[in-house]
Amino acid sequence: MIKIMADSTCDLSNEILELYDISLAPLTINIGGKIYRDRVDIEPDYYYGIMEALPEYPTTGMPSPMEFLDIINSAIKSGHNEILCICMSSGTSGSHQSAVLAKDYFYEENPNSTVKIHIVDSKCMSHGSGWLILKSALMRERGASFEEIVEFNEKYKINIKHFLSVDDLDHLIKSGRISNTSAFIGKILKVKPIMSMKDGKGAIVGKERGTKRVLKHYVEEFVKRNDKELTEFIIIGYTSDIKVAENLRTKIELETDFSGKIHIMQMGVSVGTHVGLGAISMFFVEKRD
Repeated sequence: MIKIMADSTCDLSNEILELYDISLAPLTINIGGKIYRDRVDIEPDYYYGIMEALPEYPTTGMPSPMEFLDIINSAIKSGHNEILCICMSSGTSGSHQSAVLAKDYFYEENPNSTVKIHIVDSKCMSHGSGWLILKSALMRERGASFEEIVEFNEKYKINIKHFLSVDDLDHLIKSGRISNTSAFIGKILKVKPIMSMKDGKGAIVGKERGTKRVLKHYVEEFVKRNDKELTEFIIIGYTSDIKVAENLRTKIELETDFSGKIHIMQMGVSVGTHVGLGAISMFFVEKRD
């Protein structure tokens, strides 16, 4: 039996997590000295409602190795003998390293175990790793072997295309995702940066004025980049404004030939801390060069 696990930055909906029995190791959020576990002690809608009024900028922390180890041990007790863990990019967090430490500790304590554990450094953020996790769950459901699912993740993880745009550049400044100079120019020109992933880290790949132009950019790039054989679904993410996400879904349906499932899912508290209110994202598989 194959168990799929991840950290909470994958931002998959509770419905998807429950449907495919996906377990999460939660990141933590420090708000005014009080520690909350992402998706356990605090929910996105509540957090986004208070975010702008917080006197201090919240900080996030990675899951401990024990969080991952507890999931591994629980999965084994439930009869799973193959465990796939897909983590956010090691270039942006220590979450992947925590999972590796948990795996190493398990084998040290159980040297004769025949359980297979594979940790994926997804090179992705938010619904990027979420895309890989959902794809892995679908492959498992269709009868793919553990080795086939691992191979897909390792082969195509760098092809999960990320697009992210934000309303408020201040959160990206405070989290170190964008320079003060770029943010200042952006505010003066009233442009929205469009970010993607390069070498496992966030990078600005475009700038557009206004939300309409951002969505137009997303759709045009999707048409040029989309791998039609591999993108069986798209994930659209948002923090505080679901209407923008719904507008993007409508544009994709009307202006492209994509006929697969389009999921709309809210970004969690740990990711939202870094991107702020009004963020809109899109994830699919892009063609190889």
